[in-house]
Amino acid sequence: MPNMMKALVIHAPHRASIEQVPYPAPGPDDITVKVQQCGICGTDFHIFEGEFLSPYPIIPGHEFSGIVHEVGSHVRHLKPGDRVAVDPTLFCGECDYCRTNRFNQCEQWGALGNTTDGSMAEYVRVPARNAFVMPDEMTFLEGAFIEPFACVVHGMNRLQVQAGDRVLLFGAGAMGLQIIQAVAHLGASELVAVDLSPSKLEMAKALGATLVYSAAQADELRKAYPQGFDVVVDVTGVPSVIESAFNYMGRAAKFLQFGVTAKDARVSINPFSVYNNDWTILGSMAINNTFLPAFRWVKEGRIRLAPLVTHTLSLEEVPALLAGQRDPDMLKAQIVMN
Repeated sequence: MPNMMKALVIHAPHRASIEQVPYPAPGPDDITVKVQQCGICGTDFHIFEGEFLSPYPIIPGHEFSGIVHEVGSHVRHLKPGDRVAVDPTLFCGECDYCRTNRFNQCEQWGALGNTTDGSMAEYVRVPARNAFVMPDEMTFLEGAFIEPFACVVHGMNRLQVQAGDRVLLFGAGAMGLQIIQAVAHLGASELVAVDLSPSKLEMAKALGATLVYSAAQADELRKAYPQGFDVVVDVTGVPSVIESAFNYMGRAAKFLQFGVTAKDARVSINPFSVYNNDWTILGSMAINNTFLPAFRWVKEGRIRLAPLVTHTLSLEEVPALLAGQRDPDMLKAQIVMN
């Protein structure tokens, strides 16, 4: 086994580099995965900016697929050479939240690439129970996309879209486009997407949105839907967008905050409107035992993921991407390991 490996390390906000670090040998109940593809998430940008809960130094990366390289002494259901997608979630299983099926609120919650070293590296150590063997027809691209779609599945479980609901979504990036597909499958009647990017709106229409509006068409959108929507979802994480989203809430509507904001972000909301209109305001954080349902949905081809990968790059190119100006038309970028 190698003694060292190449990895991207974020040492502090705005300071990342590619360097050699020790190879992560598995413990008795772990496996070591040779990473094949790794998605770059908005959370990774937040970690780089110092806007997330991650400690430093850290190897980011929590959306990934790969090949089992080495297994721990207690592992029987996996073997070297298995192609796997990995749930990055870490939880204790013993606190009150875990014992009431709220694993994403575990008192000791963690995640590979968020609170401990992740997959922007040649190899990553993971608990064997977190690995799912991929069928031959599932690509490494799709396997690296199951974690973000598992977040969508958790959000949908929280939101409980009803057949015939009118849904408004802000932010047609990679996550928004997955939500659009999920909401369409769940039975929304009208599904309106709002974004700054014409190309993203075009993709939204192709994947299930019934109407699309540019962010500059706020007045037109309000005139078209004077009674508002049954469901409003924010996927932007932009406080000004979130605050304005409540202007589109109908009576007895539900709002889902899906996009990740900076920890110190603030928005203003009228509590009388919440009371008087009987609104429900929901959050959706990460995964809550939803990796397997997401895995099954992807396996059966119920969700289109390949069109969402607009950029592929090497590990060496990631520091410049994190520090540079983001392409407004970028959906999902994935690292393809050599």
